[in-house]
Formats: sequence, structure tokens, C-alpha cells
Amino acid sequence: MTENSLVEEKCVACRGDAPRVSPQEKEELIKQIPQWRIVEKEGVEMLERKYDFPDFASALIFTDKVGRLAEQEKHHPSLLVEWGKVTVWWWTHKIKGLHRNDFIMAAKTDSLYTPILKDYVES
Repeated sequence: MTENSLVEEKCVACRGDAPRVSPQEKEELIKQIPQWRIVEKEGVEMLERKYDFPDFASALIFTDKVGRLAEQEKHHPSLLVEWGKVTVWWWTHKIKGLHRNDFIMAAKTDSLYTPILKDYVES
């Protein structure tokens, strides 16, 4: 697999009986999104990453882009927007854990990050 292979994938509709990723799959998939970490909240495994920004306005721009991506893929994260920082959590609500879709969305979220900072610095 190439580093960008997750970015190129589309989320698939997930049912409540869909399998969670196996420990082996998690180990392989997390290598493709090295700045993310697997955390557990209230017994549910999630992917988490904090993104830094120079101010609140650029954090909001990034959050809007993540929201648009989530709508396109029909898979939605939890987002915390603060001054100079956005924290994103991906997990699959229906299975109360991690599915391949979450890793796909994490990779796609990462792909949105660099252009935001570049646009901000150049303006």
C-alpha cells in the first residue's frame, strides 16, 4: 500500500453488524496516518489528532473543510475548535469502535491540513 492509498478510498455504508478492524489491521492502518493516535473514550476506541493553527479564524476554516468532507463521505467526526487548535475524533458510531472508514477519513482530514496553512501564510 502507498502512503496515500487511504486518501484515494471512499467510505462504504456501514451497518451495525459491520466488523471492527482487527488488531492486525489497526497496526497496519495507523502506520499510514502516523500523527493520529488510538484513544479510548467511554469504552469506545477512536482515532484522535490535534491540529495547530496561528489563530481562531484559520481553525474555523479548517473545521468547515472537514465538515464539507464529512458530508460528502456521509461519515461524521467529533470536532473541538479552540483558539489555534482543532481536535478531531473519528470512529464509527454504529459499531462503537473503529472501522476502515475511520482511517480513510483521518487520512483525508490530514490532506486538508497543509493547504489551509499555506493559504493562510500567503494571504
